[in-house]
Amino acid sequence: MKIGIVNICFLLVFVTSYAQQGRRDTSSYLSKPFVHPGMAQSKADMDYVKAKIQKGEEPWKSAFEQLKTQTNLVFKPKPRTHISVGAYGANSTGGREFSQSSEAAYHHALMWYITDDKRHADKVIEILQAWSNVLWDFDDNNAKLNVGLDAPGFLYAAEILKHTASGWKKVDINQFERMVMTVFYPVIKDFFTEANGNWDASMIHTMLCIGVLVDNHEIFNRAVERFFHGPGNSGITKYIYPNGQIQETTRDWGHVQLGIGEFAKAAQVAWTQSVDFYSAADNRLALGFEYTAKFLLGEQIPVYGVLSTRARDEFRDIYESVYNHYQGLMNIDMPYTKELIEQHTRKTSSVSVLTGIRKPIENQIRSTSDLTLTAQIPATKSLSGAKEQSAQKPPADAIYVKPEDDLQTILDKYAEEDKWIVLDTGVYTLDAPLHMPSGITLAGSGKGTILFLSPKVQGKTIVNATAAMHDVIIRDLLIEGAINVISNPDPNSERRTRSYMNAPSREGISFQADSVGQMRNIKIEHVTVQNFTKNGVTIRGARNVQVADCDFSDNGGSVVPGAGFHHNLHLTRIIEGQVINSRLDTSPWGNGLDISFVENFLVANNETARNKLSGISCVESRSIRIVGNLSEGNDADGIALPALYDNNSNIVVDTNILQYNGQNGVFAEKLVHSKLIHNKQLDNGCSIR
Repeated sequence: MKIGIVNICFLLVFVTSYAQQGRRDTSSYLSKPFVHPGMAQSKADMDYVKAKIQKGEEPWKSAFEQLKTQTNLVFKPKPRTHISVGAYGANSTGGREFSQSSEAAYHHALMWYITDDKRHADKVIEILQAWSNVLWDFDDNNAKLNVGLDAPGFLYAAEILKHTASGWKKVDINQFERMVMTVFYPVIKDFFTEANGNWDASMIHTMLCIGVLVDNHEIFNRAVERFFHGPGNSGITKYIYPNGQIQETTRDWGHVQLGIGEFAKAAQVAWTQSVDFYSAADNRLALGFEYTAKFLLGEQIPVYGVLSTRARDEFRDIYESVYNHYQGLMNIDMPYTKELIEQHTRKTSSVSVLTGIRKPIENQIRSTSDLTLTAQIPATKSLSGAKEQSAQKPPADAIYVKPEDDLQTILDKYAEEDKWIVLDTGVYTLDAPLHMPSGITLAGSGKGTILFLSPKVQGKTIVNATAAMHDVIIRDLLIEGAINVISNPDPNSERRTRSYMNAPSREGISFQADSVGQMRNIKIEHVTVQNFTKNGVTIRGARNVQVADCDFSDNGGSVVPGAGFHHNLHLTRIIEGQVINSRLDTSPWGNGLDISFVENFLVANNETARNKLSGISCVESRSIRIVGNLSEGNDADGIALPALYDNNSNIVVDTNILQYNGQNGVFAEKLVHSKLIHNKQLDNGCSIR
């Protein structure tokens, strides 16, 4: 793996930023002996809770009373040899029985520790032996989820019994651990990045627990690596966005809480072993919880896509441990999380309170990020892309168009007249690509103005009418690439569609000339382009290209001619221009921004995140300034500056935040007369594949 600057004998590069790289030693996140018991709580934490209950203090007293009502000594496990559960629990064989035994085992283990009543320890042993002597395998759609979501209860219980005077015999411990390593672990060891991120979050949590139980650092560190650098939909920066939005915000709030809850459980286990997940990406987990709690409490939140309100009245008991850590230990204010706990979850909570409130740490603060969280939903920077309403008032002589009008005829009529063509709110279904003439401003009325290539049509949505097109502005509208203009409530359904070679070949804006600089003065502003299998936007051969305040996301699939060929924004053979204040995220197979053969260009203040390749890729270009961008969670590099033939020259990479990318913060080779300065590179690099 090449990191930073290589082939130094060919370079003339000024570098001051690499001391800030802050890269983890991914070969061994944890090498010292494990703490036991050491999953949700340490022994000190459990003794602290036990003492609080014995003193009758709240909230522990009420939580313990709840636990007693949920724990029944007459429970009988019903183990199955084969567990098979379809999507959403359909056609379940053994899934419910597995889940019930998991919960019962953990509840009885907690009761054993708190009360010293041996009957509870015996019940845990009965449950663990019943399953470890019978269970062979998992199958069907939910196999990984069954282990990810339900195995931890078994593991938590086993960890407590193994390290207390429970009477659990060595031969039975060995049998249980044999099941863990030969049945549980093989199901989850390779994760499942294609699913929504709550899947991998649950498996990260379970894998941490397995590592602790069997004292296996390789397994534990594999989960840690996944948390920081998981590819696809996996990992903390893939699931919680920089504005606090959750990957499944457009789906429903049951799944949102499931996902952040699993990340919280993983963080709890990691912290017990002195590995800090909480401070990752500027305390991103806290931001995600505050974002979620704020919406569930009835307030408004910023969102990319169509905000779901499904299950908004569902409050999962997941908030205690996160609130306790950030507010109690780090003194970070979480007002919405606090209010949600007080109003909705605390009154019926049992395990969450008893395991989520740790023993206070006196005179000890563990290592955290050098960044701090202001636990407020960001308000200083508005969302990029099309707004609810137009961002600029049209001139008095604007031409207004409705969805039923012939848009192409109107554009042709006013070509070269410097006219605004303003589209009313509605869906404009195109049966053929829209040919953009020169001298036109094509403006929508906000994100409710949707240009949509008919599902029966493949190809490009907007193209240039002539090779020398000039003085064109596109603004204040949404261009939809999916075959259904209504956004699917599952944010990954369309993404999965785009990962097959036979997906419809559709492209957003495609402006291409025959020579460098042939097209002139192209501006795209407050435009959202999403869900195209090919490029969201591609401009080839132009002078003065301006892209500002746009959202080009979820574009670039693996359709013919193959993966990695299309991107959110593709610019080549461009002279002069800029891409600023835009969002270029989540290309399933490409880069956020792909630049080649470009000169005198500024890339500033953009978010390029969660792309399959790099956030920003720049090749064979000169006089490029890449300044003030956030590039995180990309599977390859944050910023990639590879050498092809003539290489890049006069490149300035300055004051960017490059974090949690799968490979490097900045990858550069054979740069000439270039500067990489003042960049903050945090926790990039993946050693476990």
